[in-house]
Amino acid sequence: MRKFNIRKVLDGLTAVSAAASASSAAQQQQAGNRETEIQETLQSEHFQLCKTVRHGFPYQPSALAFDPVQKILAIGTQTGALRLFGRPGVECYCQHDSGAAVIQLQFLINEGALVSALADDTLHLWNLRQKRPAILHSLKFNRERITFCHLPFQSKWLYVGTERGNIHIVNVESFTLSGYVIMWNKAIELSSKSHPGPIVHISDNPMDEGKLLIGFESGTVVLWDLKSKKADYRYTHDEAIHSVAWHHEGKQFICSHSDGTLTIWNVKSPTKPFQTITPHGKQLKDGKKPEPCKPILKVEYKTTRAGEPFIILSGGLSYDTVGRRPCLTVMHGKSTAVLEMDYSIVDFLTLCETPYPNDFQEPYAVVVLLEKDLVLIDLAQNGYPIFENPYPLTIHESPVTCCEYFADCPVDLIPALYSVGARQKRQGYSKKEWPISGGNWGLITQSYPEIIITGHADGSIKFWDASAITLQVLYKLKTAKVFEKSRNKDDKPNTDIVDEDPYAIQIISWCPESRMLCIAGVSAHVIIYRFSKQEVTTEVIPMLEVRLLYEINDVESPDGEQVPPLPTPGTGSNPQSIVPQSHPSTSSSSSDGLRDNVPCLKVKNSPLKQSPGYQIELVIQLVWVSGEPPQQITSLAINSAYGLVVFGNCNGIAMVDYLQKTVLLNLGTIELYGSNDPYRREPRSPRKTRQPSGAGLCDINEGTMVPEDRCKSPTSDVKDNSFSRSRSSSVTSIDKESREAISALHFCETFTRKADTSPSPCLWVGTTLGTVLVIVLNLPPGGEQRLLQPVIVSPSGTILRLKGAILRMAFLDTTGSLVPPAHEPWREHNVSEDKDEKDKSKKRRPVSVSPSSSQEISENQYAVICSEKQAKVISLPSQNCIYKQNITETSFVLRGDIVSLSNSICLACFCANGHIMTFSLPSLRPLLDVCYLPLTNMRIARTFCFTNNGQALYLVSPTEIQRLTYSQETCENLQEMLGELFTPVETPEAPNRGFFKGLFGGGAQSLDREELFGESASGKASRSLAQHIPGPGGIEGVKGAASGVVGELARARLALDERGQKLGELEEKTAAMLYSADSFSKHAHEMMLKYKDKKWYQF
Repeated sequence: MRKFNIRKVLDGLTAVSAAASASSAAQQQQAGNRETEIQETLQSEHFQLCKTVRHGFPYQPSALAFDPVQKILAIGTQTGALRLFGRPGVECYCQHDSGAAVIQLQFLINEGALVSALADDTLHLWNLRQKRPAILHSLKFNRERITFCHLPFQSKWLYVGTERGNIHIVNVESFTLSGYVIMWNKAIELSSKSHPGPIVHISDNPMDEGKLLIGFESGTVVLWDLKSKKADYRYTHDEAIHSVAWHHEGKQFICSHSDGTLTIWNVKSPTKPFQTITPHGKQLKDGKKPEPCKPILKVEYKTTRAGEPFIILSGGLSYDTVGRRPCLTVMHGKSTAVLEMDYSIVDFLTLCETPYPNDFQEPYAVVVLLEKDLVLIDLAQNGYPIFENPYPLTIHESPVTCCEYFADCPVDLIPALYSVGARQKRQGYSKKEWPISGGNWGLITQSYPEIIITGHADGSIKFWDASAITLQVLYKLKTAKVFEKSRNKDDKPNTDIVDEDPYAIQIISWCPESRMLCIAGVSAHVIIYRFSKQEVTTEVIPMLEVRLLYEINDVESPDGEQVPPLPTPGTGSNPQSIVPQSHPSTSSSSSDGLRDNVPCLKVKNSPLKQSPGYQIELVIQLVWVSGEPPQQITSLAINSAYGLVVFGNCNGIAMVDYLQKTVLLNLGTIELYGSNDPYRREPRSPRKTRQPSGAGLCDINEGTMVPEDRCKSPTSDVKDNSFSRSRSSSVTSIDKESREAISALHFCETFTRKADTSPSPCLWVGTTLGTVLVIVLNLPPGGEQRLLQPVIVSPSGTILRLKGAILRMAFLDTTGSLVPPAHEPWREHNVSEDKDEKDKSKKRRPVSVSPSSSQEISENQYAVICSEKQAKVISLPSQNCIYKQNITETSFVLRGDIVSLSNSICLACFCANGHIMTFSLPSLRPLLDVCYLPLTNMRIARTFCFTNNGQALYLVSPTEIQRLTYSQETCENLQEMLGELFTPVETPEAPNRGFFKGLFGGGAQSLDREELFGESASGKASRSLAQHIPGPGGIEGVKGAASGVVGELARARLALDERGQKLGELEEKTAAMLYSADSFSKHAHEMMLKYKDKKWYQF
């Protein structure tokens, strides 16, 4: 039998495969190509994926807490999230694994810890003394549902009220239950026949810790004596209770009820309330009870040394105030202030000077947590002004419809945007410092400027400074103010491309160097903006109307005009009404009465005052064509060096010279191919039936169509959380195939044809069917000539193909460096004439940072093209595909960006199946592939974007932006960059009891809770009642925190701590063993004494 040498066989196999791959590479690469010389520096170890920070308002908030010593605010949400806020710039996001709603939060004041109670009946203890808080302990209640918790100041015993009306007591140090239980049937009158309902309130008397006030939902309140284990007083009321609050002297308390009344009770007079108030009830003349009002959901009772106490409440409005906004009512002495809120109130807290409940409270502010906002009211100033909120909580002021992220911007951009944005600030805020001021900032290890731009449903655009993991709004632009608003709701003649939000932003194209901004809106409108620091008044808004047809046949064309395949440059083509001067948007109909040549929105025809910042250069609108509305824009690009803007949809493409205000190109997608159409499609006449308008903002870049007659609003929520691709449509498959949308546009200076010897300005166009076409741009010389001579545009005949819709294109030079599109540097446009003359010579000199312009003939470029399915690198001018990577077979890419990282570049992709991938350039080697988001919804798909230096973001909820990094270096530095929540602060001194109070026992009575609730006194709790779960926090949590500069020291200290902890545990175990041995010997001694004199038969 013949023996095989396995090693030789393997060697042979590898040699064969290497030869095969080499031969295939040789087929792809032209002889003498120099791409092998490009040194790629990025390796997989440069990549690591982690979340960095979450910005924005906590989505669906449900609970609120404040630490008055540390000055930190905590907000819990219905999805189990926890957001902690300190001084501006110090924020933290944590998440409960279960995702259950947070029903209550309690700080261990000045201890750097927080207890959260969840709707799944678990309690969690969070350690806030580390940069990324972690859970130390959890306790799961099995038989009872948690309804209310109370942790007295400086106590380690947490009272937990349940739905059954019982109170359990938890030791927050060990997170174990005490055997001491207050049962509902012991607390209420024995004669009472009905159950008092769930616990809605627990608090101890501020002057006597031994007395516990318990509020039951039905209206019963009990003052329980903890030592004697019985009720001292019972207070009964007909109306259900929502909340209870003490006067700091402990002699009175106040209850809020479901009929809109407040009852004030003297502790020692349980028979009837001392006073009943209906804050919003109409007083009837003949002494009758006021009419009932809506429930008062919460009340707080805060005293001041110098004057009357404050009674602050939410709810309680009369039922006849229909449509009135939610209110917070502040009653102070004889004055009652009703403060209207924009959203419904979730919770509120009064901030006081002292953490001690038995001292004058001295309230100075109220934190009001609304459904979609956080408001702080200054109680010390007349009129109760609000504080200016320094947190970035207004991302969702209008729903976000698109996002763009720019890292490593020009350094003068943020100051420029800030200076124009500072003029937009509202007046009338409180003059005081923001009171939530705890924590410390982290170290700033990133020094480059970052800007996030958000587009919104109301047509507004916000610019945010996102440098160094913070977020601050810089400037807000309202794009809708250029259009006439309809006077009443019924009068909407023109905005019928969408049901609502006709101004919603779909696409943003921004050139940070020239500061030129271009937006595409949902009503098929494009607006070009120029940045200026001067205020101007525009007498007539420059405007163009573009008639972008899908199928044309000159015999049946409704208005008898034929669109020439390429309009004569400079003269403009017939189908466009080029109207910089007049506004003929009134209406015009085709011969059969269908709406025709009308844009969806009406531009204002009165002078428009434009503040410093972004000012309108040109408005372009697509018009109706014989009863069919214009299709939504699917791609957009602007180039400041060429003075051109281009946009496309599923009908075709249009290019506009925004300097000369003329349309240069207006072609159906099929016509772009000329005679090279691979599908052999024939242009046909426009259908008389109305076509669907695309599926709203959710389907940008997808070229899909939906069966509905009207498109959805971009803000319409997508119920289905999974993200599946569908190309279903109400039209036939042939028609669907021919509806090829423009999905990507890229201006550049490169080789347009195989025979080219030098690069020239051009536009690369990508479509949803995977085709890339090249259009050559012949630009006149700069200066005066640029404004007089026409730009000549012509298809080059170059066609490239990929699988799936084209998403992104970029160009590399011969060294493998990114070639950015040419741009013009920013200059002030609104300058005086004489100064303008001097600048004429400099005017419109394009800055092409491209090294290609001075390249020798032999040097080449590389085009990087990313589609939904694959990426290709194509050598230019030869147009050979030298590298190809199939990114995904089963899913599709939602976003692809060519980004710089660690002085090199890579392709970053986000797929619909939640994978984030990166590939080296130009060789497209896979460097990272992580399944990041198993469930991707439309909102994430619409807003996900990558940028330079390993940064990325997406809208994680309708109100919050999640930032992440795919850079190993940023992941390592993150710990240092994060702020610290806990800072060592001295607890204020306890209030002075005074000589007489001390002498006559009038001061606060303390209680040894350990003696009452400890195991020796109360025994052990039932094991089946609650289950203790140790958390990942503790020493393990600190291990994560011990990295960075002081890592080694921290690790050494940690080792000592661990050793100390182990020694401590050993000592505890030894002590326990000694105790057990001692008790055994005592037991044995007692037994011996008992049976010493008995005989064996007497046992």
